[in-house]
Amino acid sequence: ALDYAMVKLMQNPHMMTKLQNEVRMVVPQGNEMVTEDDLDGMTYLKAVVKETLRLHGPAPFLLPHFSMADCVVEGYTIPSGIRTIINARAIARDPNYWESPEEFMPERFMEGGSAAAMDYRGNDYVFLPFGSGRRKCPGINFAILTIELMLANLMYHFNWELTPESAEKGIDMTESFGSTVHRINSLFLAPVLAKN
Repeated sequence: ALDYAMVKLMQNPHMMTKLQNEVRMVVPQGNEMVTEDDLDGMTYLKAVVKETLRLHGPAPFLLPHFSMADCVVEGYTIPSGIRTIINARAIARDPNYWESPEEFMPERFMEGGSAAAMDYRGNDYVFLPFGSGRRKCPGINFAILTIELMLANLMYHFNWELTPESAEKGIDMTESFGSTVHRINSLFLAPVLAKN
């Protein structure tokens, strides 16, 4: 998720600048690290993480479930005892639920945005990076805190540039699909110390 967040920010430099400004304004100058307490004031950071997980959730398919009773979902009859697998990646890119679904738009998760009320619990059944219901990922809080802290610290301490080779070739978005999804090629960036 952190790799994808950095890719999206490199592809959208104005968004990286906006995020860096937010982080650097919230965290007092001279602090060595962004802490968990600092994250409360970082609404754009939280929106960037949500939008990254919407487009590039690490697990494209939720855990399989067996239906316990016959039911009809969106006109499809699902008999009792059938194994079902939910394609969370397709739902997160469905134009019936998302405006410009292939576009990276963190603002959709901010106040006034179309997805501002959505959280990680999956109760809306449209944003499911951690699943939903009693079988959702128990590590949601740990994962989100970890991603937010790492990304905030990367934004706080450094400005980022593509290495000359990466700038020449561009960022390769080829993905490897399996039980998890990740980019095949590593992202190489050059950190530049931020000036106070």
